[in-house]
Order: sequence, then C-alpha cells, then structure tokens
Amino acid sequence: MNDPAFSTEDGPRTAAGIPVREYYAPEGAEVPGRPPFTRGIRAGMYRERPWAVRQLAGFATPEATNERTRWLLDNGATAVNTVFDFPTNRGYDSDDPLASNDVGLGGVAVDCVDDLLLLYRDVPLDEVSVSLVLSHPVAAGAVLAMYLAAAERRGYRPADLRGTLQNDFLMETVVLTTPSVLEPAFAFRLSMDVVEYCTEHLPRWNPISYTGYNYSEAGADAVHEAALVLAHARETCREMSSRGHEADAYAGRLTAFFSAGNDFFEEIAKYRAARRLYDELMRKAGVRADRNAMLRYHVQTAGSALTAQQPLNNITRAAYQALAAVLGGAQSLHVSAYDEALSIPAEAAALVATNTQHILRHETGVTRTADPLGGSHYVEHLTDEVERRIRAVLDEIDARGGLVAAVQDGWVHERVYQQAYQKELAISEGRHVVVGANRFQVAALPAAMAVDPFAAPPALASRKEALARHRAERDESEVARSLRDLKEVAEGTGNTMAALLDAARAGATVGECCTVFRRIAGGWPQPIL
Repeated sequence: MNDPAFSTEDGPRTAAGIPVREYYAPEGAEVPGRPPFTRGIRAGMYRERPWAVRQLAGFATPEATNERTRWLLDNGATAVNTVFDFPTNRGYDSDDPLASNDVGLGGVAVDCVDDLLLLYRDVPLDEVSVSLVLSHPVAAGAVLAMYLAAAERRGYRPADLRGTLQNDFLMETVVLTTPSVLEPAFAFRLSMDVVEYCTEHLPRWNPISYTGYNYSEAGADAVHEAALVLAHARETCREMSSRGHEADAYAGRLTAFFSAGNDFFEEIAKYRAARRLYDELMRKAGVRADRNAMLRYHVQTAGSALTAQQPLNNITRAAYQALAAVLGGAQSLHVSAYDEALSIPAEAAALVATNTQHILRHETGVTRTADPLGGSHYVEHLTDEVERRIRAVLDEIDARGGLVAAVQDGWVHERVYQQAYQKELAISEGRHVVVGANRFQVAALPAAMAVDPFAAPPALASRKEALARHRAERDESEVARSLRDLKEVAEGTGNTMAALLDAARAGATVGECCTVFRRIAGGWPQPIL
C-alpha cells in the first residue's frame, strides 16, 4: 500500500481507523477507471499505481547533469526528466556563434551521440523512464535519434526503452519567438515522423507530449491550455490516419504535459474535463480499446507562479499546486524547486521539491481513494463549465481549418499573447495578488544569483573542446553522406527518423542535422500582433 502506516489487510484506513474504499459514487454515477474517465484512468488510481516522481535535471555539461540525475534517483526520484539548453532545443551546436551566450544555461548542452552516452552513464535505461524535455521538432527527432544510437551502443534494444519526447510543433512556432522558425506544416510533419517511427519501432516510448504546460507559461488560461492539447491530439489522429495507421496502433502512446497553477479548483476541473473530452476525441478517431482512450499526462507545478521575492513562499505554492495535480489524477509529477526564479535549483531545493511529493503520497492520505473531490458541487460545476468552454475553442479551431492552419494565420498567437497581457496587467494593477511581489512585501529581499550578462557561459569552453574532439575523430565522408541522405528524405515525403538515426550513428551533430531542416523550411515569419 502507498500509505502503510494506515493500511490493514482489508485496505487503507484514515488516521482514526475509518476504512476507505477504492472510490465513492452513488448508484448509476460515473466511477473511476471507466470511460469517459472523468474521474481517473484506473478504479483504484494511486492505490493501484502511484504517480511517477520526477524532478528536472539539466545544466552545463552532460557530465554535470549525469551526476545530478543519479543523485536524484538515489534520493527518491523514480523517473528522469532531462531538460536541454536553448541552443540544443533550437538545433544549434555549442560552437555555433548563435549559441555562444546560452550554452549550458537553463539546461544541458548536447551535440552528438557521445554526449548522450555521458548524459545517461550508469542509468539503467530499461528500468528508468527517461523524459527528454525537448519540444521543438527542429531538434527533437535528432536528439531522440542520438539517444537511440547511444542506447544501441550500450546494448539496449529499441523495445527495452521507456520514456517520452515532448516533440510539440507549437513550441517551435508559437511559444518561443526566435529567428529561423520552421514553417508550421513542416514542423508538424517532423513531429509526426517521430510519432510514426515510434509506433513502428519503440513500443514502450511515448513519441509526443503535448506541452500544455508551456502554453500556460506563455499565457494561456486553463481552458485554452487544455483546448490546444486536445486540438493537437486531434490533428495527430488525422495525420496518422492519412499515413495509413489504425488509431489503436498509436493512440496508447500519446501523452500530455499540463501545468498546475494557483487556481486550485479550476486546475482540478481542467484535468477532469480534459480526460472526458479526450475519450470522446479518441473514439471519433477510431479507438476501440479503452486503455487507448485514456488521457495520460505529466504535471509540473507552474514555474511562472514562482517569485524571486521571498522565494520560500514558493514551497507553499508548489505544494498546493502539486496537491491539485494529484487530486486531478496525474500519472507523473514534477514539483518546481523554490529557488527556480533565481537560478538552477540547488540540491537542497531540489530535495525539498522531491520530498514534497513523498509527503503528499505518504503523509496526507490523498492516495487512499480515487477522485476524492468527485461529487463536490463546485468541482462538478467547474468541470462541466471548463468542458463547455474547451468545446467552443475546439469548434473555432476546426472552423479555421485545424490547428496547423490556426497557427499559420496567427489565431493561436493572438489568443495566447492576449491572455498573457491580461494576466500581467492584473498583477501590475494589483487586481491579482501575488504574495511578496505586489502585496505583503518585505524591505530586504534575498540576493539573487549574480550573473554577468557579458561573461561567457561557464560550460562554453569545455563544450567547444568536446565537440572539436568529436569532429576530429569521426569519418567526415560518412557524416557528409548521411546528411545528404537526410536532405533527400526531408525534401521528399518520407519519414525522416531513419535518416536521423543513420546520421547520429555516423557522428553528425545536432546542429548539422537541424541545418538541413532550416535550409528547407526555415525562416517562417511568426505573426506580429
């Protein structure tokens, strides 16, 4: 049992000894574990299977990140979330002049298959689920290919590997505004190439995680966060169907990544409504097996809610946000560390964040029964209202020709950016209270980590040296051949993943592979609003 202190042979009990059933529902009412899964994807939820405890790790070099990853696994994490630096996400090598200010900042820098070997050294890839927090399709497939090539060198078969790739074309085209953005249709095609490849070759790998969290961080409210996730899933089903795949062949590996914000009850309602609508969407796409119609998702507590002022307040914020994720039925959870508004989390802060999850699981009793807030008049009303509003957004996206078209014409940008503006306006005008920032301030604030904006990133020199060694040792003719093959496939209509894997084995770098894509479909001018 997840709560051994209060468990008996007939199941868990409260601290006062009151028996607790798997779920509670009046006769004829919806129950957890059955379609449409409003109340959760399993009857017993966390009594059957606890959520995965994940913490982010990713900074500077592969060696430093490997050390933090193994430390987290030794201290209670049950899965790995690896975050990559901005150049890697955007498909630039560490020695590219465009990368010089960001190498190893905010995530780990990787350039080639050798770096993936270092990154996951001594991590059992057939036992530990690895999430590659890499959204942009320009680089997602290339880094996945290098992960696969590294795992291959270590003797793992594709069927051994468990994990998730974010691989979200909205991150490429909406969430981050940068030069050399890929055309939306091409970015979506690369993303779907990964979904198709994993469907055929990686049965335990989740090839996409619709990054609702990032939509939320960019400004989307709860309704639009969920609506964009569902619209993306619908677009995936349509594309995979056009490629000749039956829905049940791939649907069970589609996943989502949601935020847990400060509006406690609305967040819970968001997860419940999204599950209900996802089941309906998948049935329309042709899914027959119940397990493939379940919305499985990871949650991270909201980074945008963290404040640099009075950062210890963030411990309380993250704990309540994590509680909302659990009461809403998440399968996996990352609690943001309290110092993330200031710097990469220190080990002490990361440990507090990890232990927040363990306190939730083992001390609060929230795992004893499924959907404990189900039946609450307020929660049920909010669930129905969030669902109604999501449907309206989905209808509008459909009327515009689908999600890719809605990105192409700027509709998604307009919705997200306007909501971001309204949020910031409410905070600046004091209509939305942020404790320690615009109310209940203190005179003396903790000093933030000092950063010299003109100094080279600490990891830059070592990453350049490693990349130079790699280039000196590889077979340049093989690299050139593999990149020509990749270009030929990308200019056609075939799946690019096999060519990316071949390039990774040959020693091509992330930047070299992604340059192929940028030359074909880069430079899309994002809508100016």
